[in-house]
Parts: sequence; structure tokens; C-alpha cells
Amino acid sequence: MIRLVIADDQAVVRAGLSVILGAEEDIEVVGEAADGAEAIARARELRPDVVCMDIRMPGTDGIEATRAIVSDPDLDVDVLILTTFDVDDDVLASLEAGAAGFLLKGADEDTLLGAVRSVAAGEGTLDQRVTRRILHELSRRGLRGSTTGGGGEAQCRSADRVVDAGGASEPAVSTGADSAEVTLTVREQEVLHLLSQGMSNGEMAAHLYVEPTTIKYHLTGLLQKTGSRDRLQAVLWGIRAGMVHP
Repeated sequence: MIRLVIADDQAVVRAGLSVILGAEEDIEVVGEAADGAEAIARARELRPDVVCMDIRMPGTDGIEATRAIVSDPDLDVDVLILTTFDVDDDVLASLEAGAAGFLLKGADEDTLLGAVRSVAAGEGTLDQRVTRRILHELSRRGLRGSTTGGGGEAQCRSADRVVDAGGASEPAVSTGADSAEVTLTVREQEVLHLLSQGMSNGEMAAHLYVEPTTIKYHLTGLLQKTGSRDRLQAVLWGIRAGMVHP
């Protein structure tokens, strides 16, 4: 069961989302919030799995609320941003604040439900209508060349061969990151690039002609090696490391 809090300053929006999401057998709407400060309080009180967060709310906005929730060491709550606006600065700010997903309110019901489940499963989600534009914006702002671990130009080189889930060996590639090394296999690099295109696990599996379980295996390795909370943070890491190019 996915425990959910809905944060939006419009009561009619909260009610509509509660009806849609609460009707699912695997989702329980446990609380609502009319602003960011109330969203933080509800997260601490109710300990939901996911907070569906609007960005533009009076007082404490959704970005500040997201940062407070995600950075709280006593909480294990993911945030899905739901907003009417696909402004680049809003998307970037929400991702940098730690949001695990970003979705426009105009998305259809199936997309909304899929986004909630994806975020709850630790996979994250990013509206494909804004993914490519955001990658271009990140590149334009010069975020490449430093990683989540700190500064330093990312470099790739050949390394020892490693064994993947299927038992076959594949070449690995290392990138330098603030005097530390992150070694990604070729398959992990492929997954990283497909993540940057907004693909789901199923879509990546079909694209690479492998089973979804194999994608999950490589995705887990990618997240662990890059120290990323979810797939969106992994994409940001890839851009900063110079391994993902818009």
C-alpha cells in the first residue's frame, strides 16, 4: 500500500486528486496540505511514502517544502512534483531540492498513477515533454565537469572487465570525481543514457532486448555507484560528469 499526502493550495485540486488516487487498491491518501509548511508538518506526522507537491503555494512554496522533507534524516519520504507550469527554473529547482519526480497536472490518469507508483518504487519520473529541454538547460548552465561528489573534470578510461547479471563480461569505464573513482559498466552507461531520455524500465528493456529484471539490476548498480537517491539524480550526476549529453 502506497501512503500518500497531497499538497496543493487549491481545495478542488486536492479533492480531485484524492478521488483519482484514492480509488486505487494500492494507494491510500492519508492526508492533505494547503501549503508547503503544512506539507512538511503532514510528512513528519503521517510518514507517507510519497507527497504529491504543487510548486506555487502561498508562504512556504513546494520547492522549499520538498527540500525540507527530503533532507530530513528522520524521514523516508519521496516527493512527486505536480504542477501546471513547465517552467525550466521550476523543474530544475525542484530536482535540485531532491524531488523524485516531476509531472504536469495536464497528464492523463494512467500517467499520473504510473508516476506515483514509479516514485514510490524508488524509480522516479520526469514528464517526457520537458526532459530533453531540461537536459539542454543543464548543459547550457555548465553543470558538466563536476559531480554530486564535488568538482573535477570527469574522465573515462578502459578498466578491468566485470561480470553482469547474466554472467557475461563487459568492459567497464571509470570516471574521476573529486579524487574518487566511479566505475560504470557499459550496460550501466547505456541505462544512464536511456534514463536521460525519460524511458521507463520496461521501455529500456525493450530497447536493449533484455528482461526488465536485468534493467533493474543495472539500475541498482548505477544508483549505488553514483550515490544517487533515484534515477533523476543519476541523470543529473551523468550530466555533471560529462557522461550524458543533451
